[in-house]
Amino acid sequence: MGTFLLVIIYLASISIELPDSLLGAAWPVMQPDFGASIETAGFLFMVVSGGTIISSLASGKILERFGTGNVTFVSCLMTAGALLGFYFAPSLVWLMICAIPLGLGAGAVDAGLNNFVAIHYKAHYMSWLHCFWGVGATLGPVIMAQFISGQHAWRSGYLAIAGLQFALVALLFFTLPLWNRGAKNGPIASNEKPEDSKAAFYSEDSKHVKPLQIKGVKLALVSFLFYCGVEATVGLWGSSFLVNVKDLPAAAAAQWVSLYYAGITIGRFITGFITFKMRNRTLIRMGQIIALAGAALLFLPLPPTFSLAGFIMVGFGLAPIFPCMLHETPIRFGKKHSQTIMGYQMAVAYTGSTFIPPLLGFIASHSTIEIFPFCIVVFVAIMFLSSEKLNTLLKKKDLVKRNDTSSTAF
Repeated sequence: MGTFLLVIIYLASISIELPDSLLGAAWPVMQPDFGASIETAGFLFMVVSGGTIISSLASGKILERFGTGNVTFVSCLMTAGALLGFYFAPSLVWLMICAIPLGLGAGAVDAGLNNFVAIHYKAHYMSWLHCFWGVGATLGPVIMAQFISGQHAWRSGYLAIAGLQFALVALLFFTLPLWNRGAKNGPIASNEKPEDSKAAFYSEDSKHVKPLQIKGVKLALVSFLFYCGVEATVGLWGSSFLVNVKDLPAAAAAQWVSLYYAGITIGRFITGFITFKMRNRTLIRMGQIIALAGAALLFLPLPPTFSLAGFIMVGFGLAPIFPCMLHETPIRFGKKHSQTIMGYQMAVAYTGSTFIPPLLGFIASHSTIEIFPFCIVVFVAIMFLSSEKLNTLLKKKDLVKRNDTSSTAF
């Protein structure tokens, strides 16, 4: 049961990411059809992101009331309907309207799947979950590319993705009992190690306080904000930096940035195996140090070849950070509040990826794109410092708990 349910979760994770990458791939041919300006795609992206942030914030109460399986089913139904709406949309207004359920559907299921895997499965399954998100992000443009050669053919691309989503909706409907059984039976594959037993303490410690009042939660949110800010900023402005500062051809710059994404995807696949031997916190720290070293290579006045190495190092460094931080949530703050905190973390993560890259673009437009590597170094450094401060706080709480236990024993 656990293995089959895991397959469904991975299919759902691919499905979540498929729509996110469609708009960028299809917009060059959608734009003339609607007579829209190029920046209109940015407004559509903001509507989707806004819906995702809202549903992530509300996901704690929604998932607690209806369960992960039901929420995943309804959310995928919403995104499938939204994609079908894109296929039929006669105007930009309808695209904007359809973008709302597309974002709302993504946020709740994203937080739900992450928390479900964090509680019921071991760390390597979380890394592979995010590896499959990379698969979804890659497949979206590949599928759309098969349809956009003809006039208005982008609609057929959206119809194809909507069809895949509706197929997943049918599968989710018939497998809903699996989710309920898994939730009632407790962990499908225990993820707790001896050193993680303190999770129960944090649950008790936070029993009568709101999730945001738990010590360390705000530090975790800062880490998520700047992680996603770095990941999205490198992806959005990396090519511009290479073309305008390192004098690379646009095609070569795009290929180098694609290696950055490949580093994240491959790195998460490899991380899944490394988690058998290393703890999440160690992998987070190592990833941040590698990413910081890669960002330093971009910052230093070195030949372009070092920039390629820098992009790949940043990608590999970022690979374990996000899934490992998510998997640590119930261990850090207890299972009682983990779903709500997971929703907050996903909302802050989307906020970082939505607003930090445009902020850097605004600053660069009034100065120079040469600030790109400096900003990446600063963002990674802030993420590293907040994460280390959180680790220090957790160690102190664990020490207090052990001392209290020793005193009680005597």
